[in-house]
Amino acid sequence: MPRVPRAGGWLVWVLAWLLGIAPAWAGDPWAPFDLPWFDRVGVTDGLPHAITTSVVQDSRGLIWIGTMGGLVRYDGFRTQVYTQRNDDRGLPDAYVRCLLALPDGALLIGTGAGGLVRFQPGDETFHRYPTGAGGVADRKIYALTSDGAGGVLIASERGLDRLDLARDRIEHIDTGKAAAPRDFSALRDRAGNLWLGNDRGLFVRWAGQSGFVRVEAQGAIAQVLADQVWALREDREGRLWVGTLELGVVYRDRDGSWHALPGFSGSQSDGARRATVRDILETSSGALWFATDGNGVITYVPGEATVRELVHDAAMPSSLPGDAVRGLFEDRSGNVWAATDLGVAHANLLARRVFTLQPSMQSEHALANVSVRGIFVDSHGRIWLGLGAGHIDVIDLATASIRHLELGGRQRRRDVQAFAEAADGSIWVGTQGLARVDPQTFAVQGAILPQLDRVPVLHLLADGDALLIGTYDGLYRYEPASGALAHIEHVANDPGSLASSTVRQITRVNGAYWYLTSRGISIATAADQRSGFVNLLPDPADPDALPGNQLDSLAVDARGRIWVGTAAGLAWLNSARPPYRFHTLHMADGLGSDSINAVLPDAHGNVWASLPNGIARVDGATLHAQTLGVRDGLRVSSYIYAAAARAPSGELLFGGLGGLTVIRPDWQSPPRTEPVLAITRLTVNEQVQPIGSLPPPGGSLTLAPEERNLRVAFALLDYQAQGETVYSYRLDGFDQDWIAVPLGMRPYANYTNLPHGSYPLRLRAVTRGLEGRTYETVLHVSIQPRWYETPAAALFGLLLLLAGIVVLVQLRTVYLRRQARQLQERIDRHTLELRAANQRLDELASTDELTGVYNRRRFLALLEEVRQRTPAGHACLLLLDLDHFKRINDSRGHIAGDAVIRQVAQTLVSTCRKGDLVGRYGGEELVVCLPDCELAQGIALAERIRQALAELRVLHGGVSITVTASIGVAAHREGESLTQWLARADEALYEAKRDGRNRCAVAA
Repeated sequence: MPRVPRAGGWLVWVLAWLLGIAPAWAGDPWAPFDLPWFDRVGVTDGLPHAITTSVVQDSRGLIWIGTMGGLVRYDGFRTQVYTQRNDDRGLPDAYVRCLLALPDGALLIGTGAGGLVRFQPGDETFHRYPTGAGGVADRKIYALTSDGAGGVLIASERGLDRLDLARDRIEHIDTGKAAAPRDFSALRDRAGNLWLGNDRGLFVRWAGQSGFVRVEAQGAIAQVLADQVWALREDREGRLWVGTLELGVVYRDRDGSWHALPGFSGSQSDGARRATVRDILETSSGALWFATDGNGVITYVPGEATVRELVHDAAMPSSLPGDAVRGLFEDRSGNVWAATDLGVAHANLLARRVFTLQPSMQSEHALANVSVRGIFVDSHGRIWLGLGAGHIDVIDLATASIRHLELGGRQRRRDVQAFAEAADGSIWVGTQGLARVDPQTFAVQGAILPQLDRVPVLHLLADGDALLIGTYDGLYRYEPASGALAHIEHVANDPGSLASSTVRQITRVNGAYWYLTSRGISIATAADQRSGFVNLLPDPADPDALPGNQLDSLAVDARGRIWVGTAAGLAWLNSARPPYRFHTLHMADGLGSDSINAVLPDAHGNVWASLPNGIARVDGATLHAQTLGVRDGLRVSSYIYAAAARAPSGELLFGGLGGLTVIRPDWQSPPRTEPVLAITRLTVNEQVQPIGSLPPPGGSLTLAPEERNLRVAFALLDYQAQGETVYSYRLDGFDQDWIAVPLGMRPYANYTNLPHGSYPLRLRAVTRGLEGRTYETVLHVSIQPRWYETPAAALFGLLLLLAGIVVLVQLRTVYLRRQARQLQERIDRHTLELRAANQRLDELASTDELTGVYNRRRFLALLEEVRQRTPAGHACLLLLDLDHFKRINDSRGHIAGDAVIRQVAQTLVSTCRKGDLVGRYGGEELVVCLPDCELAQGIALAERIRQALAELRVLHGGVSITVTASIGVAAHREGESLTQWLARADEALYEAKRDGRNRCAVAA
């Protein structure tokens, strides 16, 4: 976490800075052009009303804004609005006229009709002071001012009061009969004099005196002091500044003499009244700012000849949002806040390293166009800016002026990209073609060379009396005296010609001519050289070659190094002599982008480069790159032109899409109070905690057992560059790594269902810029355990668990034994059932469904077993076919036929011996195997079967059906296969049918 300097040391540094640096501002040639850049906070950011009245910063670093619609707390990202409430603990009036932050973190609030109120941060309630006896004189409060002695001066509609902070008691101050009851302001100076800004003018109670007297002065000063006095301020030098209703400002010096503010005091020459001065601020630089009601802010540096106006400019979003300014305030980070009628605005006056000159129709110190494409400094120190749409601006720092020129004719509205100075001092202008400007009269002569009227000029370089011109069509050398125009371009298949016909820049390096082209660098020893160029080209296979062929800028630093801006990084050579070995810096080295536009060294050997996303500085000694940021003053976000030059006084100038960027490379930031990385909002279990209960940086937070959801909002309270600051957080013991907050989003850490324990919540903010810093703080979070998460509960639970385990083991054992018995019984029962089922399945699989005898597959399998184990002649096979069975089916139906087949099968089974096999062979055919049976026995059995069938009567449907059968008999033979055996039986069967049916036949 950054260390904050001790107060004593900080004051020494501030005094040294004020004495040493601040006077130099008066001599800064760019001061008239350097306008503050205001960032705005308005209704869209959460303000309840556009009209704002006052701004203060409390002891925690938070900003408070008074509006006509309520009170606002602001941390740079979030607004918390307090509006009027009718209960005793709320804000009694939404119109907040004035604010004063108290040392204990509380806030005094002066309202328009609700009197004096004190905001209590501990519970975020509003304590109302009484009106009348023992309270404030009136409910309409104009001003609140610390008296430096433990009290607060309260100026109201009906008089002056003092609040004793130690006793929290209000005492009325008698201002005398000369003063009107209405008091607008009050101030106790360091000498103890009490000054009163009154409806009738300025009054004072001198130290040691008991009454107020009117301040006397002479002439115009007296007239000003008799006007309504709305604002008072004592500066560091002891001067008293007085702001009035309509006669401007006067000040009293330390010797008691009165002076008018140059340019803003007394009646104006035309008799018009001046805008009311509502507030006065002395900035840390020593400048005085005067808030006016209708004329913006008037600024004045003591000792200067006149004042300067800061007003709203519709063409400049960085200007004040409105011209009615009611309050001014400077916070601890150097931001000056202005409360206007269109929200508040704040500008960082300490970010003076960089500023942007923008276009405007209202300011004489503004550009004519937003696009700066070319920059050139002539021998008189004048700065020439090539702008878009044919505009040329000439900045003369000596006279603090800008002259606006514009091309005419065919060159009207054509972009201006290049300049060069001729020997006679005239200025060559590169646009579409060539123009010329007289250095004395600034008369513009267009279309100098008709040959180039349709050629965009990219770069110009004066070469003695000649002019070198870089274009998309090659290099031109023009001799004005003779009118000669030479053209040099790339020749295909000639490696010694110009590397490319697109010539972007021409630079003299040690007497040689270096041409930057779209394919590389071409080096020539003479300006009229047409061939024999030394070409430095990119080569992916050569690490020492140029990194890319898109070249935009070349410059030589104080060490003699040659720097080249390319689209593939910032390249440099250590010298202009061969061998040409390039080194390259990339984003990994600190650049914000690898695409380099303009390269410009400063007087100290450092190199500055414009990028598509900003500007970077490369330290000439370490070659470490840093990217500038808003905290440095950089406001132009993108640069696409190779426009750069060094001003006569050493400033670096870069052209961009947002105007002219001016960099003061020697600028040293004054010492300042380090900003605080603070928790600005805390939510526990969806309950927002009062602001006064928020832990300070490094503090602790203890949560109750049921408080497990935590949301912590945090911010770096410098109110600068919120979109550039990188925030992250990590809860040690819970998060694996830092959790980054998306850039520009409101930073907060959010956790739900946290387990009990202690966790350090680390918060971090990383700022961007040349003085970028890393700020860290920690919040020690302790979450108390629920009753069942305590050690005693855990021990009791463990014992209970062990006892339960023992009981469960015993019950389990009994249960398992009983289950084992029941299981064995079920297994035995199921085994029997399974065997019966398997037997039944086997029967079903081997039995013909209609007859109940073996089916063909099963019968053949059993027959094969008989064949294999029976000697030849000891088994017989009977193949039986019902005679004329089709007639039965046709005349009686298939159901009758099925009944006949069923009865025939039953007859076979009853007639055969035990152990004989009966099966259905197919259709009306049945088969019988007679094991252990010789042929004679088989024939006899076959005859018995035939007779039994002939005698069979099948009753079906009340009809008796007779049936006969033909039977073939075959005895088993040695070596005969099953198929052969069946074939012989079948042959015998057909023999019986041929012989007349209803008979038996024996196979041969």
